Amino acid sequence: MITIRNATAEDANAWLELRCALWPEGSLDEHRAEIASFLAGSAREPQAVLLAEDDDGRIVGFVELSIRPYAEGCSSDRVAFLEGWYVEAESRRRGIGKALVAAAERWGIGQGCTEFASDTQADNEISRAAHGECGFTEVAVIRCFRKELLPSSLSNVDAVDRNP
Repeated sequence: MITIRNATAEDANAWLELRCALWPEGSLDEHRAEIASFLAGSAREPQAVLLAEDDDGRIVGFVELSIRPYAEGCSSDRVAFLEGWYVEAESRRRGIGKALVAAAERWGIGQGCTEFASDTQADNEISRAAHGECGFTEVAVIRCFRKELLPSSLSNVDAVDRNP
């Protein structure tokens, strides 16, 4: 039996452990600070965190949720968004992920959303399959790019802008 419930301050350590497993590129201090910010009510996102708890009271999975003004493939401007979704490896294939997503859907409906979206890395086939099992439809595969803006990198652009 699995219980899905809201995260509380008492869950911080268990949530931290699962969060580090999902996003290992983040430092322990970064994860800890984001959890503290959420629990203090000062985080912009996530807006909700739901935990999966087993019969022994052990936290075995979580979802982090937000509401976005846009999501790929959606037509509304208020989209419930699955920011993070994780079930520990030894608890998978038991319906826990589906139960978390179903609870997340109920949360989204309660927030007035009519669409629910998520994303994953383009090469994450396990996540792709899990999303499909929960009824998500793949709408796009994109590559995202980033460039750091430094004042020194703009000097050549400024010269071009001044010379029509």
